[in-house]
Amino acid sequence: MDRPATALYALFGPVALGMLSPIPGSGRQRAAVMLRALPVGLVLVALGTMLAVHTWAAVIGMLVVGFVLAFAAVAGPRPAGAAPGLQLFYILACFPPYAPEALGERLTGLTLGVLLLVACERFLLPEPPTTSYRESLADAIAIAGRAAADAARGRPAEAAAGAADRLRATGRELRFSQIPPAERPAGAGRVDRALTQAGSAARRLLDLLARLGETTALVGTAATGTIGRGAGADTASADLLDRIAALCAATAPALRAGRLPPQPGSPDLETAIRDFQALRITQATGPPKDVLPLPLLRRQAAVLATAESARVLETAVRVALDGRRTPPIQPRELFWYADMRTSLLWWRRLAGNMTLHSVQFQNAIRTAFGLGAARLVAGSLDLTHGFWVLLAVLTLSRTTAAETWKAVRPALFGTLVGAVAAGTLLLVVGRHTDAFAPVLAPCMLAAFALGPLFGIAWAQALFTLVVSAAFAQIAPASWQLAADRIVDVLAGSVIGLLCGLLAWPAGARHEVRRTMAALLHSSGPLITGTVGVLLATPPGAAPLPPTLPLLHRLRLAEAAYLQYRSEPSDPSAVLMDWHAVLIAANHILVGAQWLPRFDQPTVAVTPEAAAWARTTAERLVLAAERLAALCAGERQPPALPAYRRPPDVPGGGAPLPMLIDLEHWLSSLTAQLARIESSVPPSWRGAAVGRS
Repeated sequence: MDRPATALYALFGPVALGMLSPIPGSGRQRAAVMLRALPVGLVLVALGTMLAVHTWAAVIGMLVVGFVLAFAAVAGPRPAGAAPGLQLFYILACFPPYAPEALGERLTGLTLGVLLLVACERFLLPEPPTTSYRESLADAIAIAGRAAADAARGRPAEAAAGAADRLRATGRELRFSQIPPAERPAGAGRVDRALTQAGSAARRLLDLLARLGETTALVGTAATGTIGRGAGADTASADLLDRIAALCAATAPALRAGRLPPQPGSPDLETAIRDFQALRITQATGPPKDVLPLPLLRRQAAVLATAESARVLETAVRVALDGRRTPPIQPRELFWYADMRTSLLWWRRLAGNMTLHSVQFQNAIRTAFGLGAARLVAGSLDLTHGFWVLLAVLTLSRTTAAETWKAVRPALFGTLVGAVAAGTLLLVVGRHTDAFAPVLAPCMLAAFALGPLFGIAWAQALFTLVVSAAFAQIAPASWQLAADRIVDVLAGSVIGLLCGLLAWPAGARHEVRRTMAALLHSSGPLITGTVGVLLATPPGAAPLPPTLPLLHRLRLAEAAYLQYRSEPSDPSAVLMDWHAVLIAANHILVGAQWLPRFDQPTVAVTPEAAAWARTTAERLVLAAERLAALCAGERQPPALPAYRRPPDVPGGGAPLPMLIDLEHWLSSLTAQLARIESSVPPSWRGAAVGRS
């Protein structure tokens, strides 16, 4: 049709959003993202066309556009996947010639190319849909419900270990690293936040049910009284576990259907928990014949902790399925987002990541300065087809300097080979532009099929053939077009390497250590504050400790951990169990919320029990500080005193249920932090010694 500008943008629409943008999801999901990205792409093409009038105007625009689009990763995998293609739309338009009169043709070509790509994604061999996060969560909840029902009926000792392993494996399948990127609830809105919290609660519920099954098997052989319905059985625990099973049985199908679970006809879990706690208090303060053995009291504490996790799970699912603004939900500290406007939630997500300790902010700064520097070099040196410089920066830059160098080496070799092939083709065919039309489609098919399969070198070699065949059709070209391609890719590779060396060259490796150390630092006050509330005289005299600081640190640590897991690591290296740190922080948050909720009888806590609780809390703070020091490598880690076992019941009396629950929480945290420290690489221990 003799419309080269329209053809160029129609060609680069599918290239940018189809091949250079790792948009996750099925064909339908990818097509929806591309349609939503089209208006943004049109604005970027118009902006680039206007700013191409001066090099400095284009550079400043590149800095702003580069930062905003790279920072869009805070919104989730889909915006992050579309960002490279949107970057290319501005890059392509911000280079000379300055031709505002051609803006209409450019926008028409881009619209045509993207709409054709959307149609292909939707109808031409579309990617099949994957299992949604709601479906995966519903399956895990159903498994937890069956486990709770089995625990209520009692489980043979020989089956406990196998069942516990299966429950823990189910919980691991809910980790984001095991979920397809398109299905992760990574947005800042109320629904995604609630689904994320429901997933964490489900993982904790499965882990507690696994430990409960193991404990039940041990208690059943060590003392009289088991969970069940027979004579001498612990019917209260069985009733509460049945209530958990019924809740899971109602919640799982509600998640699959996308509708709120029905309100139970029998007493809800909140009422059942309070009745269970009241019965425990009655047993503890009643006649000696009603007092249960200490192992069974500890098992009841484990059942109560399991019920609390199920209650948090049910509440999070209700928030996720309620499309309207929800009233204040207790505890407010855990469900602080439930009654907030969506715009405010997004603002908090953006503001919370506007810090140098956010990996998304670091990546956005690195990308913006790399692209800005590339645009300045290409414009100042008047490089032919200078947008290839920026394209090299965009496609070859990685989050670590080492990975960038690994990508640059084969890319340069592949570009050289492709340039030789393209130069030979240009010499043979000469200026017969029509001859390149039948070459372009097979070259694209080979490049986009074999490139991802065989690696960067093949991709760059074949893509060099593609762009040479494309630009030779737009205007007559000589073998110098292939030489220009080599120079541009080399310039972009050097700029990308320099940015990788100067701006956070280690990627998330150092940032994950820093954010995890800050997370551990902020957990200490919450542990001691919770113990202080429970041991206060009179009850309620001490205020509840704030949880928002730990929540903020937890969000930054989770973001750093996600990027860290996406970066290649040395297979022979000893890796820290960062996921265990995140689980421990969630365990601290949940315990700090539910432990102070129940009214306690006005019975004095024995000095031995109070001293053990305070000493253990202080030891946990020291353990968290020690881990933080090992993570950050800032100073010599403090030594830990020996762990003291909780005191036995003095004088044959029954301990307060609150003390049993507190003992269960502190003992679980002690075991978790010990497991985390056992995963610390030996080299970190030596590096921390002697630091000031």
